[in-house]
Amino acid sequence: MVGKVGIIYHPKIEAARVKAGELEGFLVSRGVSVWHCSAWEAEIAKAQLNGTDMILGVGGDGTILRAANIVIPEKIPIVGINLGKLGFMTELGSDEALEKLPSLLSGEGWIDERAMLEAELSTASQEPPLVFHALNDVVVARGAVARLVRIEAAIDDNYLTTYKADGVLAATATGSTGYSLAAGGPVLYPQSSDFLLVPIVSHLCSAHALVLSSTATLRLTVGALYQATLSIDGHMNLTLSGGATVKIKQSPHKVRFLRIHQEDSFYNSLEQRLKGKQ
Repeated sequence: MVGKVGIIYHPKIEAARVKAGELEGFLVSRGVSVWHCSAWEAEIAKAQLNGTDMILGVGGDGTILRAANIVIPEKIPIVGINLGKLGFMTELGSDEALEKLPSLLSGEGWIDERAMLEAELSTASQEPPLVFHALNDVVVARGAVARLVRIEAAIDDNYLTTYKADGVLAATATGSTGYSLAAGGPVLYPQSSDFLLVPIVSHLCSAHALVLSSTATLRLTVGALYQATLSIDGHMNLTLSGGATVKIKQSPHKVRFLRIHQEDSFYNSLEQRLKGKQ
C-alpha cells in the first residue's frame, strides 16, 4: 500500500495547480500523507522525497522530465497525469486520474523502466567536470549567433566525423519521439537501452542518424569559432565555448514509471500521439 505521495506540478498552467489541489484532497481523504511542489523548485522537492512511495507529475512531458531529475537517484515510481498536448511519458488523462488512483494506491499496475543518459561537461575552466542526467536528450547546438557550429564526434575514442550543423543531439529511446524525431531520427522501442546520435540540419557532412549501443561512449567537442549551447532535457541550458567537451554514455540511473494501461499501448497509440491526438 502507498503511504506517502508527492505531487509535482507545472507552476504556470493554472489547470495543473487546480488538479494538484484536487489530487491532494482526494489522497488525504484516504489517509495518504501528501506533499506538493512546483516542478521548477527541484531542491525543495528533493528535500521531501524521504519515505515517498509515489510521485504524481501533473502537467505535460516537460513536467515529467523535471520530475525524473528530481527523483534520481531514488527509485520512486512516477505517474504522469497529462494536461499538455502529446503526453508520450504521461499515463493518465486529467479526467481519469481520480478514477484510476485507487487501483494504483492498492498496488496494481506495472513498472515501466526507462534508460537515461549521463553527460559529463569538461571545459578549460571547469574543474571537476559537471555531470548531468537526461531522460530525453542531450543537445549541443549553436548559441545566440545564427551560424553553423563545428562539432567533432568520437565513439569509444574513435573519431567519427566533424559535423558542420545547427547542432548534434544524443537521445534515449524515451527521447526518440521528441526533438530527435523532428531532426530526422528513428523511433526506438521505449524500453531500449540503446541511444541515438542525430545531427541537426547538417551542411556538407554526414546527415545520417546512428543508433549507438548502450555500452558506447560518445564524445562531442565544440569547435573554436563560435559559442554553442548545451541543453539537458530542454530545461537546463549552459553556454559552451570552443574546446568544450561533452562525454555522453548510459546513466547508472533509470526512471521508473508506474503504468495502469496495457503494456502494449505504446504501439497502439503511437500514430495518434504523433498526430497530436489521444
